[in-house]
Amino acid sequence: MRHPKSVLAAALGIAAALAAVPATSAVAAPAAAPAPAPAAYSAYAGSAENAQANRAFFEAVMESVAEKRAANPGAQAVTVVYSAASAPSFRTQIARSTQIWNSSVSNVKLQEGSNPDFRYYEGNDSRGSYASTDGHGRGYIFLDYRQNQTYNSTRVTAHETGHVLGLPDRYSGPCSELMSGGGPGPSCQNAQPNAQERARVDALWRYGLAAATAKVS
Repeated sequence: MRHPKSVLAAALGIAAALAAVPATSAVAAPAAAPAPAPAAYSAYAGSAENAQANRAFFEAVMESVAEKRAANPGAQAVTVVYSAASAPSFRTQIARSTQIWNSSVSNVKLQEGSNPDFRYYEGNDSRGSYASTDGHGRGYIFLDYRQNQTYNSTRVTAHETGHVLGLPDRYSGPCSELMSGGGPGPSCQNAQPNAQERARVDALWRYGLAAATAKVS
């Protein structure tokens, strides 16, 4: 979630039509002082490269889940596993964000555990909070201290988690839209996805997971 006036803010553009993207490499954990962002993350409105990279992030999470289901075909629930071990200051917000999403959608569930599909990290970064990827689908959510002191921290966390579930930024939206991020300003306290955002995530995981499962089977 970025403030709309920041030229370093990045929009995560998940395309409506999803294509399978192989996840072949891993992103190293961010250091205490993260390295400068790649050029694809520097434009507020986002770029084709940024959209493609973050679509790959979402699809790789989906494919990781599909591989686990293929190994355990009896499992009915679509569960995305995360690790909050590297973001101890935000455990409460991450737990609340998980609760919000799990009560909002039915086709995918978030769960903390080992062998995670994605991870949370924390620290200081002039870019604010973001979901990062190497362009091959591996990535993590970074939660910035200062931004989480300025904005509703649960909203920030739930917003960034929305990217992992397949939603793009929409900074021009109202406070009632979770993915409007910092657009409505720090006074916005809403941390809940609206009906359209919930339906979009359910649709992505209903149809996208079937394609991912077919690929790994």
